[in-house]
Amino acid sequence: MNRNSKKILAVDDEEDILEILQFNLSAEGFEVETASSAEEALQKNLQSYDLFILDIMMGKMSGFHLAEKMRKEFKIGKPIIFLTARGTENDKITGFNLGADDYMSKPFSIKELVARIRAVLRRSSGSATDNPETPEGFTINYEKKRIEIEGSPLELTKKEFEILSLLLMNPGKIHPRHELLDRIWGNDVIVTDRTVDVTIARIRKKMGEKGESLKNKSGFGYYFEE
Repeated sequence: MNRNSKKILAVDDEEDILEILQFNLSAEGFEVETASSAEEALQKNLQSYDLFILDIMMGKMSGFHLAEKMRKEFKIGKPIIFLTARGTENDKITGFNLGADDYMSKPFSIKELVARIRAVLRRSSGSATDNPETPEGFTINYEKKRIEIEGSPLELTKKEFEILSLLLMNPGKIHPRHELLDRIWGNDVIVTDRTVDVTIARIRKKMGEKGESLKNKSGFGYYFEE
């Protein structure tokens, strides 16, 4: 195993899911370990992992409870991706409020999961390396918190940078307003859906002609169209 490979812990009470994750993610160059319960995961050296994939519905302790213990009790700040059969709006809000970095519903695409894992790891590490998933013409520098279009940097606020980088890293994926509010603003201040609309409008203006790529699907949310 390449010592520079990222170490992932997958926690799920379905053995077939764990086998699929271990086989496919290992084939992608990750070092993968598994646990079939939250209790088993807690017996491991959690500080040694670079990313966690947690199922929500598990035995006695749920993935939500495990994530809460990891964040609050063990002070682990490494990325968490929830992988679950539950996909309701309230579940997603709960997950993001607990510090989740992404959320995928079962059944899932391994290819999409790998892309999201790489995107989350890049964001968490502040990597400034080239990103093959970044749409053509765009460059994201997480270390300097800067986004460039055709080499020209955009003058973005912190929230604008976070929203635009999220949309760019997931082209075609629709992000509902409530998700953007929870992921970008969290519980720090009282904001409304209108706050998202105004922020997106500012980003579009700063992007010039490229701003037309930020789309709004009425009743669903915002996405970046390549």
